[in-house]
Amino acid sequence: MIKDFADINLADRNSFHVRQCARRLVEFDEACELHDIFAGGVPGRWMVLGGGNNILFTRDYDGLLLVPRCGGCRVTGEDPDHVYMKVGAGVEWDDLVEETVSRGLWGLENLSLIPGKVGAAPVQNIGAYGAEAGDSIVEVEMFCPDTMNMLTLSAEHCGFGYRESIFKGSLKGRVVITAVTFRLSKHPRPNVGYGDLQREVEARGGISLRNIRDAVCAIRRSKLPDTSVLGNAGSFFKNPVVDDSEADRLRSLYPSMPSYPAPDGRGVKLAAGWLIEQAGMKGVRQGAVGVHERQALVIVNHGGATGAEVLAFARRVQACVRDKFGVDIDTEVNII
Repeated sequence: MIKDFADINLADRNSFHVRQCARRLVEFDEACELHDIFAGGVPGRWMVLGGGNNILFTRDYDGLLLVPRCGGCRVTGEDPDHVYMKVGAGVEWDDLVEETVSRGLWGLENLSLIPGKVGAAPVQNIGAYGAEAGDSIVEVEMFCPDTMNMLTLSAEHCGFGYRESIFKGSLKGRVVITAVTFRLSKHPRPNVGYGDLQREVEARGGISLRNIRDAVCAIRRSKLPDTSVLGNAGSFFKNPVVDDSEADRLRSLYPSMPSYPAPDGRGVKLAAGWLIEQAGMKGVRQGAVGVHERQALVIVNHGGATGAEVLAFARRVQACVRDKFGVDIDTEVNII
């Protein structure tokens, strides 16, 4: 079913809770309904708004926002080692993770409690604790408004990288993701070497799917603010990747600086939260905006801040890190 809204307030549809409006917002339940939505032609400005968990509106949106409500989660194939599961774009991401853990299927457990919808997972190539959605994605189904056709893109053509994909590049603003198929392992493949995860898993009795999920949830809850209490979009910044020589320079100056191999094996990933904290910005507040006191990657709206104020504060954080370390930290949040 299609639901069409005009001049709608977006405060309850973005996790920063900034009060901006959209000229038109359309919710749809089935991929086939997209034919009706675009039957009159492709509007000059449109975009997909999932759960609103990774977006910052700095102004009213003078265009069409599409909100997928496509549900469903079904097994589409199986082999001796894997189960293949097709999931609608409108399914809550963490509901999917719980489903896979309950079924004893490995692959998504490290991505527990990440807010948002399944359709957003390949766009951002969401990741946490040494795992990324792209590690388990087989293919992505999408609708192309320009051709009015459904397309299927295999994972090897999705351009997955650290918080990157083709959906943020050449396909940005050109397709609507309607479903994602995942390959999940029947056999244990624990990945607990990142951060505090090993210790938290051991405290729960050792390696198991359930213990890993519970440990990830506990860590995230201890560090990240509830969006219903403090407006935020989770990690506002990406962990920067620098080349080996730059990493060596920084380690010589800051021996305690955390660093990790980059996911693609090229360069060194630094901890943006550590950089922000060392730059003196953790817990700093300016008006209604600030860096969270427990997690320096998170910028929060204490109430009443505009998107422009949040963005201006984020630029201040970036400048402080650049001035101290000579390192640029990019935003992870989609800024509109």
